[in-house]
Amino acid sequence: MPETAPCPLCQGKNCQFFFKDTKRIYLACLHCHLVFVPKSYWLSPEEEQAVYDLHVNDVQDPGYRRFLSRLAAPLLKKLSPTQKGLDFGCGPGPALAAMMEEAGHLMALFDPFYHNTPAVFSNQYDFIVTTEVVEHLKDPCQAFETLFSILKPGGWLGIMTKQVIDRDAFSRWHYIRDLTHICFYSPPAFEYLARRFNAVLDFVGNDVILFNKN
Repeated sequence: MPETAPCPLCQGKNCQFFFKDTKRIYLACLHCHLVFVPKSYWLSPEEEQAVYDLHVNDVQDPGYRRFLSRLAAPLLKKLSPTQKGLDFGCGPGPALAAMMEEAGHLMALFDPFYHNTPAVFSNQYDFIVTTEVVEHLKDPCQAFETLFSILKPGGWLGIMTKQVIDRDAFSRWHYIRDLTHICFYSPPAFEYLARRFNAVLDFVGNDVILFNKN
């Protein structure tokens, strides 16, 4: 029998087998619709960082900046001048933070491996960005509670992550081949978050999601 586990996003216990490949199984929560990998299949922190250390995210790379602009451009249209933001999961080369600073905003950084500065969570922010991060979260419930608690009313949370379409597409999806990816979201999962944290949801593109906190 496939193993079971509580949902890491909503803590629900009504989760069922979704898919299995040669390395892992994937469960789906029937309440919030998160698809996730049980803990027994997670990499160790050392193995996880070894994968991240292979990433080359150059702040000056035009292609990488174009990629990040899919989130930055629509978010910048929402912001007033000189607002305070947090780049959550910024990695070793916080290119998006640099782009937001170039646009006149003030940025704080956090990353558990490269910028482990928990003091940033004592502040409040006008906006928070998190690009290609939420799929790595071991405790997305706590992470989203923290992010929405430090986001000011009227503030924006911008997320970039690929989304689940259906089981067939999932079986062929390159995104699940990265063993650091353990949580997979879909529009219903983001709609659950919007309800839970009283936010207005805007799907800007296939992999860009904006929340406006009420």
